[in-house]
Amino acid sequence: MRDGHYAAKQIFCKDRVIAWSHRRRFDTGLALARAFRGRRLLDYGCGDGTFLAMLLATADRPAEAVGAELDEYQVTDCRTRFANRAGLSFLSIDSLDLPAHCGRYDAVVCMEVLEHVVEIDVVIDRLWRLLAADGTLLVSVPVETGLPLLVKQAARRIAGWRGIGDYPGTSPYNWREYCASVFAGSTPHLTRPVYSGATPFHDHKGFNWMALRDRLARRFVIDRVVASPFPRLGPHLATQVWFAARKSDSAADSPL
Repeated sequence: MRDGHYAAKQIFCKDRVIAWSHRRRFDTGLALARAFRGRRLLDYGCGDGTFLAMLLATADRPAEAVGAELDEYQVTDCRTRFANRAGLSFLSIDSLDLPAHCGRYDAVVCMEVLEHVVEIDVVIDRLWRLLAADGTLLVSVPVETGLPLLVKQAARRIAGWRGIGDYPGTSPYNWREYCASVFAGSTPHLTRPVYSGATPFHDHKGFNWMALRDRLARRFVIDRVVASPFPRLGPHLATQVWFAARKSDSAADSPL
């Protein structure tokens, strides 16, 4: 796992605070995924495959684990590094639209992905279609509002100055944007920058976990909201938040 790009900058980061924070997020996801022992699990936006490798190393491993990524290089890299892991496979996200994947998965994990998505309704609809009727969606996103934003922006700048992780710089906020973000409600509070590439994407600036929660609730019933790294403090004082959700009967076959 140490060879993975994201693992190196996150749970194996040379800065102990960064490594600890990301490890707590992974531990929360692993605890939630224990319920799917012996079942089918998909990691949507699996990155370097670290989460799936960690899950398969536990006693609560799923019978089948599939990682999906947009980047074909990432898919090929994961296939190479984890070639000897039984029950683990990787494929492109585009292939998930084939009929064979519809309703196939007992659990769909989507960790630190949705904050970057521009066409968010398209992805939420896809997640709904991939999930079995009685399945569970596990979503993790960063908290980029309230007091945590101020702490995280400061930490990112310091990490960038020290050459740690992927923080050479951060999208700047002016004082009005900081104020809007610290006191954000559940509606989008900033116009988010869009960056071009093979697929347009957002960085973290302006992401609102509460607005995402409400969009997910159009298609899913959210059963649990778990904060990380300190669950008892709740998501408003967290660095990341997890949602555990199931399909809403009233949303069946309805557009977003």
